[in-house]
Amino acid sequence: MFLGFGEVMMRVAPEHKLRLRQVLPGRVEITWGGGEANVCASLAMFGNQVRYVSALPDNALAESLRTSLRGLGVDTSQILTRAGRLGVYYVECGANQRGSTVLYDRAYSSVSLAEASEYDFASILEGVHWLHISGITPAVSRQAYEANLELVKQAKEAGVEISCDLNFRKKLWKWHSDIQGQELARQCMAEVLPFVDLVIGNEEDAADVLDIHPVDTDVTAGHLNVAAYEDVAQQIVAKYSNVKRVAITLRESISADHNNWGAMLYDAEGTAVFSPLNPDGEYESFQVGHIVDRVGGGDSFASGLLHALNDSKYDSLQAVLDFAVAASCLKHSIKGDFNYVSVAEVEALAGGNASGRVQR
Repeated sequence: MFLGFGEVMMRVAPEHKLRLRQVLPGRVEITWGGGEANVCASLAMFGNQVRYVSALPDNALAESLRTSLRGLGVDTSQILTRAGRLGVYYVECGANQRGSTVLYDRAYSSVSLAEASEYDFASILEGVHWLHISGITPAVSRQAYEANLELVKQAKEAGVEISCDLNFRKKLWKWHSDIQGQELARQCMAEVLPFVDLVIGNEEDAADVLDIHPVDTDVTAGHLNVAAYEDVAQQIVAKYSNVKRVAITLRESISADHNNWGAMLYDAEGTAVFSPLNPDGEYESFQVGHIVDRVGGGDSFASGLLHALNDSKYDSLQAVLDFAVAASCLKHSIKGDFNYVSVAEVEALAGGNASGRVQR
């Protein structure tokens, strides 16, 4: 069974690609989202057994959220009910040269207030073989960071594989009175990463959280030096000898509507693979134009990676990465945080069917 731990929130977004000031007061789209919850939702839709743990208040909003996750096949029985509130985040999906923006309203959320001692981690870990966490939840509060760290420690003692998406969020990491932002993230994640088997991130995460930088790369200029990412992965493995694999997403941002998308997967034995590949076996990114919603793209990559790593039919690093990249590519066509795609749809794209033709 897979386990995800973190904060899940109400997501509020204007319809289409309007701005909040254009629609308020008025109609908005309300869904659910949160890094670890997004991964769990996708894993469940791929047919896996999944448990999600968080802390939520006792009210109708929280119950609606639980019902939504259960409807996707996610086990919510271990979600803690306690005082606090449901966090909210507002997103404006960008267009052309206007980037997407996110506004957080998550102070005093139940997760941010819950102490590590309130969770029954022994029961939570029962039957679990893989734990997925991220760098988002530890950024919310001291309590959330300590609960995250305690879960990771107990999971490792129980022999559970652990993946961590670095997910640096500069708008968070403000809970320490003397240390804030990047330095707090680096100190806290340095306590977590010695327990992690699989590190997931992008070039900005590696720089912000680990102070590791790819050479000759500018993500805002639409140019990536792909070969430099193998060196980034090698540096991560050298810094944390417990890490078995490193996955790095490769996003070239041409505009808010057009990104080039791919990834690299590196194992500690020194093998690096890239996806997608052209007919000559060389890396050639997906050209993702007319993006519907890129929020959750990294989470859909993580879920695809975890699914394929735990299914023997994906019998090589290349096959694993091809599935993960295809899953995340498809997410750019879907509104909301959750990636509503099937294994068959992902495998079709990974196998080369990128036409988008009507399936009859």
